[in-house]
Amino acid sequence: MSDEKSAGGESDGKPGEANGGGGESTFTVIVAAGANLGIAVAKAVAGLISGSSAMLSEAAHSVADTVTEVLLLTALKRSEKPADEDHPLGYGPERYIWAMLASVATFVGGAVFSLYDGIHTLTEGEDLGDPLVSYIVLGLAFLLEGFSLRTGLRQVRGEAARLGAAPARYLRLTPDTAVKAVVMEDSAALVGLLLAAGGLLGGQLSGSGVWDGIASILIGVLLVYVAWVLGRSNAQLLIGRPVPESMRTGVREELLSVPHIIEVLELTTLIQGPSEILIAAKVDFRDVASAEQVEWACEEAEQQLRERYPSIQRVYLDPTPGVAQRRRARAAGGNPVVGPGDGEGNGDGGGLFTDRLDEDE
Repeated sequence: MSDEKSAGGESDGKPGEANGGGGESTFTVIVAAGANLGIAVAKAVAGLISGSSAMLSEAAHSVADTVTEVLLLTALKRSEKPADEDHPLGYGPERYIWAMLASVATFVGGAVFSLYDGIHTLTEGEDLGDPLVSYIVLGLAFLLEGFSLRTGLRQVRGEAARLGAAPARYLRLTPDTAVKAVVMEDSAALVGLLLAAGGLLGGQLSGSGVWDGIASILIGVLLVYVAWVLGRSNAQLLIGRPVPESMRTGVREELLSVPHIIEVLELTTLIQGPSEILIAAKVDFRDVASAEQVEWACEEAEQQLRERYPSIQRVYLDPTPGVAQRRRARAAGGNPVVGPGDGEGNGDGGGLFTDRLDEDE
């Protein structure tokens, strides 16, 4: 996958295609939530009957996953609200707040309980009951989790194919953390089921609950890893993740191809959602360009950027004197920040380009 496509779901198709994954993500999360809720109840019953700590850990795992799915659905719903006067940039980043809470739920609801239950089993021991019910539940849970994972992977492969990407790379870089959470949690669930089955089998063969306790601890460690990866992904997007370098290069190319723009002095990019990217740039226009030419150049720049990268929703261009112009102003005795003849600062560019000017000299 090219970096510019991995940043926010950009494609070379029509602009509307960039937003096509929202409904599919919702369906993926709903499927996962339904599967996890049923599995959680079955695991809890089996764990109580068999006395297996690994099964109870898996029940906690499924409960945490169900809570996670509810939080992800909330994230998807609230992030779709349109921009308003109080939130002029929209509600897109709110999805990452709820997704962050979902990763905390995975850690607290699943990992902490599993680690505690495993350690308690190793130190206190446990009475093993009939594992038959647990084996049956594990088999059914494996089928349901597999179906949920298949739904998530189908979306990942579809989006990756649309963007000409490798599915693994798309999953690693996508800002759609909802589908990323479903795929990672369902994958962890399948591994956890195998660990729980191994703990049951070890206890059945040896007559010791040690294997069950070890399996529970391993499930807890697995959930800690999943929570950490998802938490880090959402934290990066909440703090403000830029688009990849190759896309930034493409944005510069598009801006410089617009008549009357001669230099891009500063470029800021921000991913606000799976199909929401903000572009802000300080650009130097030709000194002889009229105000009308500058205005139409800004319009053309925005149109070109949106045609090339449909996920770009907002473009802000700030006409700013270039380094050469500031050097001429300084040589003429004016202030290189405010321009010749101005006695007061106008805040346009601040000291950033003055510092660059000093460095150049």
